[in-house]
Amino acid sequence: MSPLTVTTWSLEQTSPADMLPATPPEGDVRIVRAEVPSPEFSRFLYASVGGDILWVDRLGWTYAQWQEHLTRRGVETWVAYDRGTPAGYVELEAQDEGAVEIVYFGLVPAFRGRRIGGHLLSLGAARAWDLADRWPGLAPSKRVWLHTCSKDGEHAMDNYLRRGFKLFDTKVEEEPEVPTPGPWPGAYRV
Repeated sequence: MSPLTVTTWSLEQTSPADMLPATPPEGDVRIVRAEVPSPEFSRFLYASVGGDILWVDRLGWTYAQWQEHLTRRGVETWVAYDRGTPAGYVELEAQDEGAVEIVYFGLVPAFRGRRIGGHLLSLGAARAWDLADRWPGLAPSKRVWLHTCSKDGEHAMDNYLRRGFKLFDTKVEEEPEVPTPGPWPGAYRV
């Protein structure tokens, strides 16, 4: 396969006042913290959300690697449920000097376009800002940041900008093209 040109944009909020919350979607959409570290569930979320947009970095992780990551201080997973079905997630990770990264964020393909993503991102950013409240001894959040790339969904960048994130870096790199690991053809709405 030929190399793939990928643009990566890094965005940040430097104050909780930067947050621009989305209107919650109609219906029974709930966002809940997965408080019990579960490598099986986290791998399911990662593969289900990122399968069609080439999230492959963690597919080779062992159970022990998942467990080690999920039990690190300041790592949280918040899951959106639509009528009881997992629709997407946001993963937060505390870093040095009060930075919190939104490491992964996205929706299962069948749930995209239902206004769940803006709501999930709003709550995820809010939970990044108050992360230290749930982790005694963790430095208070001073910055919330993330990156998105040209492989991500077509509405990703717009959602980040609408939630008050501001661009601070852009990189263009060549990556090897890899087969999309999922979901299977026809598994999501077009």
